[in-house]
Amino acid sequence: MDWTWLGPPLDVRPLFPVERGALVDLLDALGPDEWSRATVCPGWAVHDVAGHILHDYVRRLSAGRDGHPGPDFGPDETLAAFLTRTNEDFVRTARQISPRLMTDLLAHLGARLDAAWSSRQLSDPAGLDVSWAAPGVQAPLWLDIAREFSEFWVHQQQIRDAVGRPGAAEPQLLHPVLDTFMRALPQTLCRTPAPVGTTVRVRVPGPAGGRWAAVRHSDRWALADDPPAVVAAKVEIDADTLWRLATRGISVPTARGRATTYGDAALTSAVLDIVSIVREPSA
Repeated sequence: MDWTWLGPPLDVRPLFPVERGALVDLLDALGPDEWSRATVCPGWAVHDVAGHILHDYVRRLSAGRDGHPGPDFGPDETLAAFLTRTNEDFVRTARQISPRLMTDLLAHLGARLDAAWSSRQLSDPAGLDVSWAAPGVQAPLWLDIAREFSEFWVHQQQIRDAVGRPGAAEPQLLHPVLDTFMRALPQTLCRTPAPVGTTVRVRVPGPAGGRWAAVRHSDRWALADDPPAVVAAKVEIDADTLWRLATRGISVPTARGRATTYGDAALTSAVLDIVSIVREPSA
């Protein structure tokens, strides 16, 4: 299958131990009251977000490594509703796990997940789609793994925000997260009419940033390594705003107030509606 329109493949596998090491160090340093601090995730404390990360580890090892079937979808249940239900079920159960044991399990199972992914070929089909980048199309494994890395990193940041302990935002970790989120750019632009050859560019300044461009082809928008010099629209946005916007940690109007835009207003407006997580369409 041709996945070139999603941009060059990423291999984030060497970064999982780095990201997880920062998470484990953070959790080891938290006091009892900090584990109960509210996070940006509605109804979830720090302990719950850590439990959700553990759920991801368990789910990916059970299904991806061991081929174990997960829970069934309910009647007419959407993917977003299914994920919300199963995540809540696990998080409620995980409240029985002590902070120390939670940290131990994350360290142990995370290493097992690293080993499982290390044996896979990144060019293989993932067996599922990445709905915010290529809905209804089987994704390449590299994108599926990068999506998981970005999710783990974001949840760590949500914990850090809740307890006031910034960190794990060095370019080595943050740039791949932004690069992964920008794979949603073609899908983000797909409902905005534009002539073939139209180019949109996004620039994120700073050491963790970069430049991304999407070009309109006859059948779709596609990410381009060497886009035309003339662009129809440009958006400049800082790294912290971009990742929070893409995960809806901040609102679209807030992000628009922080971004600088040039050119076609419909295209720049579409860029700043980017979403790089699974959610209900009306959310």
